[in-house]
Order: sequence, then structure tokens, then C-alpha cells
Amino acid sequence: MRLAHLPYLACPHCLTPLALGRDERREGDHVMEGALECGRCPRSFPIRGGVPRFVPSENYAAGFGFQWNRHAATQLDSVTGLSLTENRFFTDTRWRRQMPGETLLEAGCGAGRFTEVVVRTGATLVSLDYSAAVEANFRSNGRHPNLLIVQGDLYAMPFPLETFDRVFCLGVLQHTPEVHRSFQQLPRYLKPGGALAVDVYKRFGFLKQLTITKYWARPFTKRMRPETLYPLVERYVRTLWPLTRWLHRLPYGRNLNWKLLIADYQGVYPLSPQLLEDWAVLDTFDMLAPAYDDPQTPETVRRWFSEAGLEAIEIGEGSNGVVGRGRKPVAR
Repeated sequence: MRLAHLPYLACPHCLTPLALGRDERREGDHVMEGALECGRCPRSFPIRGGVPRFVPSENYAAGFGFQWNRHAATQLDSVTGLSLTENRFFTDTRWRRQMPGETLLEAGCGAGRFTEVVVRTGATLVSLDYSAAVEANFRSNGRHPNLLIVQGDLYAMPFPLETFDRVFCLGVLQHTPEVHRSFQQLPRYLKPGGALAVDVYKRFGFLKQLTITKYWARPFTKRMRPETLYPLVERYVRTLWPLTRWLHRLPYGRNLNWKLLIADYQGVYPLSPQLLEDWAVLDTFDMLAPAYDDPQTPETVRRWFSEAGLEAIEIGEGSNGVVGRGRKPVAR
């Protein structure tokens, strides 16, 4: 972290501003190792690898830390040579492509696929994740002077309230223990007049939901350690990949591959053959490993925005399911 970003941080327990401890190690303007100390309660939070840490290293998101450090660059636009993440971000949020002078919060950054896009807007970006994926994000994006990466808890975020001009949470809510409660945290950190954008997996009717075969396997796979599950998934996908490519040519072949628990993006994204296979491994693991997977209906998401008192609410379909946008009212 950079000292210039210290004002964006606060004790997650009492919201008191934090101060840098005496012992530290720096690389240029980065504090790579050290501690942040609360001036009110007797708490101290370590800085490791350039990232302030506000949660224990072992937590329910360990699988995400494992997968994003294993696939740190797989989904980055800078690696694929495409604009898949950039297009998804600006389509789903409908925000400007240049936002100099604004401060944004990314609630759940993973390996940093959206981080890479947003730092180019000129905004100051604070990227938070509960898992060790922050380390992959730091390796890929930590050089940017307008970026602060933090490992913290969505339910007790280490930031002053009403700090951010915009908050976004993409690909995250369905994987938290209490999706509604997770959503409720986000507007608290918006300035009056600030914009919120989220997405969440879509819940279908009972019969259609039954046809999503990942939910047949998840009662078993979500209990497995990531280090055990990942080699099994990788061997399964790579062994069946030639068959997957053949099945894809058949009518409804892509749907059949998904039913067989192989994430098939052939014909959807113009990725190289190797990246298509790597994405299949990554997203198959992503289907099976998370501790939580709780989709929602558009009506439920709309109710959440309304209950939060947000204005200019827009709920629609997005690439990841249900997309919601709204704005925090300006105090009158």
C-alpha cells in the first residue's frame, strides 16, 4: 500500500482512522511489510506483500484464493488480447469510461480482471477481497499509483462510511454466506449521490433450477479442500476436452457440455484453443468449489435496491445473471 492511500482505511471494528506502525519495509513508495494500528481500540492489522490484511488467512473463500492464484492471468484482457472484461464492466455498470477525480470501491476483486479495466479510467480504485486472491491482483496490478488493494471482510469493511463515489460488486454476491446482508453493506460506503452496480446469479423456476447439474454435484464438491478438488477437475476437463470439442458441433452440444460440468465457451468468446481449455478448467472449478452459491430473482434484487432507499433503480439481465444499478439520494 502507499501512504497516500492511508486516509481510505479505517478500523473495521470502530471505524477509527488507522496509523502506520513504526516497523515497516518499503519498496519505493509501497509499504510492503508493516502494521496498521487503531488509535481507539487495541487492534493492529498486518501489511503483508504490500496488502493490508484485516481477515485471517484461512476463511470460507479459500477456494477462490487458490483458484485465482492458480489462474492469476487467465481472464485478464491484457492476456487474452480481447476486451471481454472491459465490455462486460461498462455494459453492466453503464458508467463513463473516464472517471478522473472519483474514488471507486471494488467489493470482491478476485485476481483483478475488473481492477485492470477500472484503473485505466483515471479514478482512484480501492479493491477488496476476502481471499488470498489479493496477492494475484497485486502481482498483476499493484504497480498502478491509483490503486489500493485490501484483504478484508464484506461484512466489516475497513473504510470510513460514505467514502466512495461509486461501488461495484460483480461476480461476488452469490458466493457470500448471506447474500441480502452482503448487498446491504454496499450502500453504506457510498457518498450521497454515489452510484452502485452489482450482479448476482439468476434464480430460475423450480423445474429449470433442477436441470442445472452443478447443483447436483456441489453438495459433495463444496466440502472438498481446493487442493484436492482442483486436480480432479483439471484431469476431468482436460481428459474430456477432445470429446467436448466434438460434442460442441452437435445441436445443443454446448448445453450438453455444461450439463456434463464442463464450462464451454467455444463459439462464445474468440479465445485461442489453449485459453478455451484453460477457461473450462477455471470455470468448472469455479462452479463446484465455492462454499456458497445462492442465486436470486430479478424481483428480489429490485426489492433490495428499493429497501436500501436507492433511486434511479435499473434491474436487468447481464452476462452473469441479474444486474442491478442505483444511486444513493443526496440528502435534502
